[in-house]
Parts: sequence; structure tokens; C-alpha cells
Amino acid sequence: MTMEQNSRRNFLKKSALTAGLTTIGNIGLAESIKSDRPSDDALNPAGKLPREVWIASFSQEKLSAETPDDMVKRVIESLKGIEPFSPDVVCLPECFYIANTKMDGKFTVEQRLSKSEEVLNQFSDFSKKHNCYTICSVDTPAGHGMFYISSVVIDRQGKRIGAYHKIHPTEGEIKSGVMPGPLFQPVIQTDFGKIGVQICFDSLWDDGWEMYRKQGAEIIFFPSAFSAGQMINARAWKHKCVVVSSTRKGTSKICDITGEEIAKTGSWNPQLCWAPVNLEKVFLHLWPFVQHFPAIQKKYGRKVDIKVFHEEEWAVIESLSPDVFIKDILKEFNLKTNEEVIIEGEKAQLEARRKYSS
Repeated sequence: MTMEQNSRRNFLKKSALTAGLTTIGNIGLAESIKSDRPSDDALNPAGKLPREVWIASFSQEKLSAETPDDMVKRVIESLKGIEPFSPDVVCLPECFYIANTKMDGKFTVEQRLSKSEEVLNQFSDFSKKHNCYTICSVDTPAGHGMFYISSVVIDRQGKRIGAYHKIHPTEGEIKSGVMPGPLFQPVIQTDFGKIGVQICFDSLWDDGWEMYRKQGAEIIFFPSAFSAGQMINARAWKHKCVVVSSTRKGTSKICDITGEEIAKTGSWNPQLCWAPVNLEKVFLHLWPFVQHFPAIQKKYGRKVDIKVFHEEEWAVIESLSPDVFIKDILKEFNLKTNEEVIIEGEKAQLEARRKYSS
């Protein structure tokens, strides 16, 4: 038995005998404090945590129109349903302006680009009016008579602050004039953090998702023609970021960094879903850092939530207070993020191969 294995065994034996740790083996640390967790208002009189982002997503399920102009009007009318929640960001489906209309497939490249510019101007006004970011998927010029399927990010002042161009269009889209986007594209900086976008068929490749996560993206938006189902949940936990889908048909949803669904559309709310997401959290590999959890909770109490996933041996530490920052907890208790553990493990493996290979 190695020293690490012995340490782990002793810890688990001790935890079984310690009342303060029994929740780890039974109902979980998070569940043990949920019953008396204070509301956001109790911790923050403004009712919102410093890194809390309200996200809204849209689905075109059962929504059709004669023309792109009619479709845009219907979408904007539907979005009135989120006004009471004052979202920080709204995500729209892939090229929604032409989808589910009688003009789909009938526009020339020039017509698509011209109509896209009109749509971007309309949602610039929308963003200014509602003081929110909009992830607006349209077509943009690529040169050589071709175009990108893009998602343009519009800020709260109605300015275009960045765009993502679909890296993996389908064969049919390429034949119709779509250019594959660059293999590297930078994250887009917002006032709540770094974001990225993936579009539809991109769900089948890892490169774009990894590209953004390596740059520190905390939210990746997914405008799409199809809902992608459990692939969205899997992308969230695999890349340790919030993933927000917005689709032409089926379910649009918001998944937390664990892959759990926070909100989704469905039979009774086919077009809209919304939810707050707290970005002041971190994803940890459980061992050996679980040994520090009792001390963290003893010090911070209700201000910190620790959610343990027993079978996966993951944990998520989340700040519930405006005066507690995750980076400080990591430093204080010498915790490493899941990504840091993987990077250090790969370095050790590489070194061992070099050292012992003949």
C-alpha cells in the first residue's frame, strides 16, 4: 500500500467516526446545509451575487413565418416574456432569421448577407433597449463569394464586440457557399467574464470547445439547428464551463459546469428558458482535497456551498457571499482545480516515460 493510499484509508476511517464528516458518506456536504442556506437577499441586499449572470435562451420550436422579417418580429415578440427577469445575455438559434420560413434555401449569398446586416441592426437596438448582451447567429462575409455561419456578440450598448465563425459546417452547407471558420478564434470578453460560441455541427468535434476552454471561457453558447440533447450536458462537465443551447427545434437549455440542467424549454414553455448562473465556483477532483472540506465549511459556513458527486468523485465549491472569492479559498487550503490536476498528472506521466523508456 502506498503512502497516499494509506493516507486516504485513514481519512475515510476517521471520517466514519466523526459526526461532522458523516454527511460526506451519506447525503453529501451540499445537502447537509441546504435546509438552512440563506437567500441571496440575506447575503447580498442587492439580491445578486457579484458574478451572478442571468441567462435567457430561445427555441424556435413550433415557430414559423412567411418571411425572415416576419420571423424576426415573432422572435422579438416572444422575447418580451423574459423582460421581467432583466437577463444579462440572450442567446438565439443558428441563423434563426431565415429558419422555419418559406424563404429558407431560396436566398442568394448576397441576399443572406444583406438580410443578416438588417437583423444585426435590429438586435443592436434590442440589446440597447434591454441593457443585455445578445448572441445573434447570422451569415457574415467570408470573401471569394462565400460566407460564414456566424454568431455575433452584441454588448449592452448595442456594439458588436466579437464574432465566432462556425468551424465545422456540413457538406451541404459548404456546397451552398459556407466557408469553414478559422481553427483558432479568440474568446470574447464581456463585463461578466470570457465567453465562447460553438454552432450546431461543431458539437461533434472537440477542437472548438477545447480552444475556448484553454482560453478561460466560462460560458460557451451553442446556437444550433438541432437540440443535441445529452451532448450539451456532456460538453458542460467535460469542459468545466456553463453551456447554453439555443435551437431551431426541440429543447433549448442551460447546463451548469457539472452538466446538470439549470433550465430548459419544454411543452409548457416551448420558446423561452432563463436562469441565474453563479460563475464564482470551481470544479475539483475529489481526492485528496476532500480532506479540507470540513475546515472550509467550519470557517465559511453558509457563505460557501460544497457539492460532492460521490460516484464520479468530483466536487464543486461555490461562493454564496459577495465577500468570499474562490481563488482565495484555493490558495488558503492549497486546493487544485480539476484542470490543474490533469495537467500535473500528464507532466508526471511524460517524465516517467522519458526516464524509464529504453
